[in-house]
Amino acid sequence: MAKETIRLCVWSGPRNISTALMYSFAQRADTTVHDEPLYAHYLVNSAAKSYHPGADEIVAAMENDGARVVNEFILGPHPTPVAYFKQMTHHLVELDLSFMAHTVNVMLTRHPRDMLPSYAKQVSAPTLADVGYKKHVELVEYLRALGQDPPVLDSAATLRNPRAVLKTLCARVGIGFDEAMLTWPAGARKEDGVWAPYWYDSVHRSTGFQPYRPKTDPFPAHLEPLLAECLPYYEELARDAIRV
Repeated sequence: MAKETIRLCVWSGPRNISTALMYSFAQRADTTVHDEPLYAHYLVNSAAKSYHPGADEIVAAMENDGARVVNEFILGPHPTPVAYFKQMTHHLVELDLSFMAHTVNVMLTRHPRDMLPSYAKQVSAPTLADVGYKKHVELVEYLRALGQDPPVLDSAATLRNPRAVLKTLCARVGIGFDEAMLTWPAGARKEDGVWAPYWYDSVHRSTGFQPYRPKTDPFPAHLEPLLAECLPYYEELARDAIRV
């Protein structure tokens, strides 16, 4: 490993602002971004391959061996001082997590009342394992046991004041804030995963972080049991979120 590289893993759940945050970091001259490098590994090691849109295309396009992704790519050499990895906590199946001792780890969460209806448009019957909240809390506990203090971002708080939250985050992870992180060109990026046509329509229309707007539609009744499962994990994590 090149010790001078900051390997920044931002661990999220689905239907968060994770892609917008990746686009934000992509505006930095010192940073190369990478979109969910463990996605194919997750699909071939879980039942999700049967219901994730574009699963066969993802598996064909990416390295399927998560250990190889970690050792040869995430922990491998990078062309810029910062290597940013958009990650999903639910992708951490059948993997040795000890590599996180060599990465700078950040948690990104979103209130499940906002997230679940959006996710259910693509995955009609999601489970707790699909949406990552429990895994988020477990991962924070693991990282703290390693002696780390991972910053936590809450989607709504970030959208309400992106400049202040990102300044705080950059200070926490040891890099300078760059004003360029607040805007980006509309449209797709070359780093987008092959799943972008299924998930990235909104961010492709954006040119920056959109103002937070609470959901106003009635919450779907069939998602109420999952909401009840997710809420305690979200609330535990959100207590530590950066708020400015």
